Order: sequence, then C-alpha cells, then structure tokens
Amino acid sequence: RWLYGKQICLFYAFCGVLFGICSLSTLTLLSTVCCLKICFPAYACAWTYAAIFACSPLAHWGEYGAEPYGTACCIDWRSTNVNAVATSYTIVLFVFCFILPCGVIVTSYSLILVTVKESRKAVEQH
Repeated sequence: RWLYGKQICLFYAFCGVLFGICSLSTLTLLSTVCCLKICFPAYACAWTYAAIFACSPLAHWGEYGAEPYGTACCIDWRSTNVNAVATSYTIVLFVFCFILPCGVIVTSYSLILVTVKESRKAVEQH
C-alpha cells in the first residue's frame, strides 16, 4: 500500500505523468528531426517553401514583370498599386519570406549565444 499520504501521492503521480510525457515528447521530436534529415533532406523543405512563393505569380497570385529600368525581370512591384491580389501576394511574401525567416534566424542565434555564454560561465566556475 501507499505509505506517504494523499498529497505525496498526487505529487508522485504528477511527476510520473510530467516526466513520462516530456520524455516521450523529446523522443518524438528527436525521431522527427532524424526522419526529416534522413528521409527528406533539409534542402527539399527549403526548395518546397521557395517554390510555393515562386510559383504563385505563375498561378496569377502576384505578377512577374520588367524591373523599372527594364534591364531584368522580377516581381512586378508596381502592380501592387493597382491590383489587390498582387498587394496580398506582396504582403504575404514580406511576412513569410522576410520577417518570419529573419525573426527565426535572430531568435535561434540569440538562443545559441545565450546558451554558449551560460556554458562558458559554468565551465569557468569549475
């Protein structure tokens, strides 16, 4: 029988569930990362993501056209002034292909720097 009372029983059960789910979640994340790296190499994800936005003007969401000087072609930025669909494409492109990636990059490298700094302090203290 349980010898330590109801409160300790609750705490023990809580810890068992918390650590069990956390362990399983960690293993799930690790297996997902391994699967993506082995079965679906990372460059495929980047190419798929890029292809979605690059093909959108071909499907008439946004437009391609000549640059202002007429020496090259790219996204027709001027069409956003007259076409609401082109405007929505430009906004989505800005958010998902500039703001979001820059935010993830800054956050990731900031966390790495903080972790390395904390690890360095821990090593210096020993």
